[in-house]
Amino acid sequence: MEAWVTGWNNLASHLGHMALAYVLALPIAWDREYRSQGAGLRTFPLVAVGSCAFVLIGMAVLSNSESHARILYGLMTGLGFIGGGAILKSEAGVKGSATAASIWITGAMGAAVAWQRYEIAIFLSLVDFLTLRLGARLKRAFGRNHNRDNPPR
Repeated sequence: MEAWVTGWNNLASHLGHMALAYVLALPIAWDREYRSQGAGLRTFPLVAVGSCAFVLIGMAVLSNSESHARILYGLMTGLGFIGGGAILKSEAGVKGSATAASIWITGAMGAAVAWQRYEIAIFLSLVDFLTLRLGARLKRAFGRNHNRDNPPR
């Protein structure tokens, strides 16, 4: 009976971690959705929850830090692959690199929540959101979209 109670305590703890990862991903997801950047309100929370879940599972079933590190390596690689799908190159330039980087950061944020490194998770969420919101304005203010052969005067 005691193992059953412990299981329920773990369930509540794990659900809390994954819910926090979900909530911290929402500002980033909202920004990407608002700007119609492809990945948005579905992708980012799922990346955060999935990353958090993989780390929680690894912590529960693997016994040493080397194994935990392999979970993080796999997450970093897999999220890089998913993010790479968001990048599109054309004659006009490259689009989607900010979305790709945000997917990667969102995965790291989910992992940080699982490891109970909430300060890292909150910081990543804030930095990502603020960079997306303010970076676009700075890009426009500095004329980032100009032709390099004919700089603005």
